[in-house]
Amino acid sequence: MINSDRFITSLHELRQFGAAGMGKGVVRPAYSDEDIAAREWLMTQMREAGLTVHVDPVGSVWGLAEGPSLLLGSHSDSQPEGGWLDGALGVMSGLEIARAVQESGGPAVSVVSFQDEEGRFGVTTGSTVWSGKLPLAEADKLTDKSGVTFAEARVRMAHLAGEFVDPAQFTGYIEMHIEQGPWLDKSNEAIGVVTDIVGIRDMRITFTGEQNHAGTTPMHLRRDAFQALNDFTNRINTAFADVVTPATVWTIGHVSLHPNASSIVPGAVTFSMQWRDADSDRLSRMEEIIRTSADTVAQERELSLDYGPLLGLEPVAMNDRMRAALADSARALVPEKWREMPSGALHDATNVAVHMPVAMLFVPSINGVSHAFGEDTDEADLVTGLKVLAGAVARLSN
Repeated sequence: MINSDRFITSLHELRQFGAAGMGKGVVRPAYSDEDIAAREWLMTQMREAGLTVHVDPVGSVWGLAEGPSLLLGSHSDSQPEGGWLDGALGVMSGLEIARAVQESGGPAVSVVSFQDEEGRFGVTTGSTVWSGKLPLAEADKLTDKSGVTFAEARVRMAHLAGEFVDPAQFTGYIEMHIEQGPWLDKSNEAIGVVTDIVGIRDMRITFTGEQNHAGTTPMHLRRDAFQALNDFTNRINTAFADVVTPATVWTIGHVSLHPNASSIVPGAVTFSMQWRDADSDRLSRMEEIIRTSADTVAQERELSLDYGPLLGLEPVAMNDRMRAALADSARALVPEKWREMPSGALHDATNVAVHMPVAMLFVPSINGVSHAFGEDTDEADLVTGLKVLAGAVARLSN
């Protein structure tokens, strides 16, 4: 039987590694002192749960059951300013079920905490390398914002590391996570059974015009890079209207203006363009709109235009059988208080799906807050999620 009090206590114990800010904030970026200490603590917890502990070359921590097993988990690294549940919930819920199996019998359950899901060096770096999508030699060349390479960072865990874990020993993967959005909280629902994880596209775009004096350059003679960005934004918002759905999102989250001075007409702007949807065709149509809009703006304003590499992941549908087990468990425990829903955020499950069937479930995020110190979920909802997960594990073993 699962122990709800032990589960909640373990989550709070993990939170102490990198506890920061007001409330339940956490600063535990990949390969930081706090992250490594948390992983060493987690290794001890796994051993006490009767699991065989293994650390792979990128620092992902595995607690392995004997023989074929269901894999549960997520990640334990955090955003630069994150919360106590993002990733940690999936790891600690998996560990609690593994403990319960050890104590009272049940299906074999293994647990994983993938490294660098939060993208200090890339997008879901640890599970991407493990999946085979990104060779380790290529990953080692990735750098963080300070210029530290992935190779340099993972050396910090080299004394713990062995080989990569063979995915053939796992029958499937379930990741429990906070929603990181407002829908469950606003509708007073307890569980979201994930239908699919959206695909993502991300690239950098640069408009280069002419830097000049802000006081003496007439408006009609300016080749203003920032005005080009403003024009581009308006164009894509209008053009997307006939293509997107209410679940589609797009974001310009990073802007670098040159020379970024109040008395100078900006000569160049580089900005991030990211878009997400569960349909690959729609993602491609959005890319066409983005490129056409940027080309038009550059021509009309007499600017040069450069694109960075297009990065991204394809949408991933959850496995029907595993999804049904979660839905049946939710229906039995919280009838009328659960829903099926897509995940607008990326998760390690996207990469694990290369090797095995995957599924996910969500619990509410209070006010939809995540990737911030204010991230939180009512502890009763955390326990409900644990019970739904345990029910699904039991159903899948029959």
